[in-house]
Amino acid sequence: MYRKILFPAIIIASGLLACNEDFLTKQPPGAAAGLVIESPEGVEAILVATYASIRGTTMGGAMGSDWTFGSAYSDDCHYGKSGGNAWDVIDRYDMRVAFPNFRYRWSNCYEGVSRANRVIEFLIKNQQGDRPIPPERAIQIEAEAKFLRAWFHFQANKVFEYIPYIKTEAELAPILPENVPNSDHGWDGIEEDLQFAIDNLPVTHPLGEVGRPTKFAAEAVKAHAHLYQKEFDQARELLDDIINNGGFELVPNFYNNYDMTHENNAESIFEIQVYTTATSHNSVYPAGAAFHQKGPASLGGWGFFNPTQLLFEAFQVDNDGLPILNISDRDPLANDQGISSKEEFIPTDHLLDLRVDWTIARRGIDYLGWGIHPGEAWMREQDLNGPYMTKKYMHFKSEQILNNYGRGFYNGKNYRLYRLAHIILWRAEIAVEEGDLDYARNLVNKIRDRAKNSTPVMGLCTSYSDLENNPEVDWNQPAANYKVEPYPPAHIAFSDKDNAREAVRMEIRLEFATEGHRFFDLRRWGLDNSVLNDFIQRDQIMTNYMKGAIYDPEEDDFWPLPPDEVELQEGILRQDSSYLNYQYIY
Repeated sequence: MYRKILFPAIIIASGLLACNEDFLTKQPPGAAAGLVIESPEGVEAILVATYASIRGTTMGGAMGSDWTFGSAYSDDCHYGKSGGNAWDVIDRYDMRVAFPNFRYRWSNCYEGVSRANRVIEFLIKNQQGDRPIPPERAIQIEAEAKFLRAWFHFQANKVFEYIPYIKTEAELAPILPENVPNSDHGWDGIEEDLQFAIDNLPVTHPLGEVGRPTKFAAEAVKAHAHLYQKEFDQARELLDDIINNGGFELVPNFYNNYDMTHENNAESIFEIQVYTTATSHNSVYPAGAAFHQKGPASLGGWGFFNPTQLLFEAFQVDNDGLPILNISDRDPLANDQGISSKEEFIPTDHLLDLRVDWTIARRGIDYLGWGIHPGEAWMREQDLNGPYMTKKYMHFKSEQILNNYGRGFYNGKNYRLYRLAHIILWRAEIAVEEGDLDYARNLVNKIRDRAKNSTPVMGLCTSYSDLENNPEVDWNQPAANYKVEPYPPAHIAFSDKDNAREAVRMEIRLEFATEGHRFFDLRRWGLDNSVLNDFIQRDQIMTNYMKGAIYDPEEDDFWPLPPDEVELQEGILRQDSSYLNYQYIY
């Protein structure tokens, strides 16, 4: 593991500082790498390179969207399958010690940690040199680095039950970084680093750059960490400060949190900045094609990461425009599984929450201006992966001018890692636990009111006989039968704690579906066992490869450490006890 945590200074100087070409061109030939990095420009460049690690470097290790571990491992989506590949181990909860995605996540997290630690180390050397960074900026740099260090460890913590918390050698002395064991969850280190960030980051973006965290971003991450530990009182204080003093506002339309023309908006608390050029990209979804179907928008995308029928049906509402909280009370909704695009298929006319068609790409509904989705013709192996694709990760056709590279594989769409809607619904969770059910209802209604007043997907098909070649569409009509209403006073959903928990958790699912949170939420709520095994039974009707699958909360709630890392640090890193006897396959 340590070989992936520390990088020689020469590599950092030649690779990471490449992000600042002006700086590099001003250096005399043969300048020592250490002196370059210890300069103010060098320290800033390493910090920028640390931010670049947030997106991850592989499809499976992607930390921003967290689609593999947070969504595909839940009842929201399937990872996807193609012929004889073994990737359905994620869908089937068939954990394998050496499955590549675990290794990618580990290396991505600790590469980010390494970069953050290098920032701190070279900042100290800079402060001892003849060109010190001004004190105010120096403390901000340290706070940014510790914010990032905490976030990378948090991303490791979500996936691996016990992690080593790696700080700089000076901070860990006399223990060497390579001798730090994975003896706990890392919460103390995460909270300590985030508290330093809270105490030292400004309330506005450092250097005026929207990609850098503020005090409120650090509070959001720390509150999230407290929620994982059920430390509600500590989370409440942080969330209230963000709500009352952060100056954030819910944007008018739900989909403004996903389109490219409303990036870094009033709701955004911490947003991963993304760009594309004619020759490169830094997409937060490193293999963007995984999210997109075939068809005009994708350049032949891979077509994995498929929303489930269960998620689609979760968006149905009753006649009052309210969610149907009990899964047994929901109606089965029509889908086009196994129906060719050449055959007629009429989508359900059931009342739906309008967020469904901003979240799920489905047949008979406009796909962000790229055309009416024709179903099977745009799907990759529909018989294996189902009839749906995600929608939040693609850009509007009208936004194509904002992209300098590709169409569907990569785009310049930012990822809103933390936004005000998270804060409001997390605060509603705490209100329920503290018995303040009416306040919880009011908070949930803020989100539901926004959904109610959001612009729906437009374009009602008036004929379903030839959607691929000649769809007949009334563009003045909403694409489906939408209705969203807030919970009225004294509604049964907020009559007691149990009902209120269901209502708040349902709202979290609807608002953030496919965004990499669902499995982690189920686990922290203690619902992973009941929900996922029920999902397996319901889902295998559509996906044969789910037959015989079992989710075991004692074994499948966390993933194994990469075996080569355990071997490399024998006696220091310990493998999750659930995987000691598993066969190494890859």
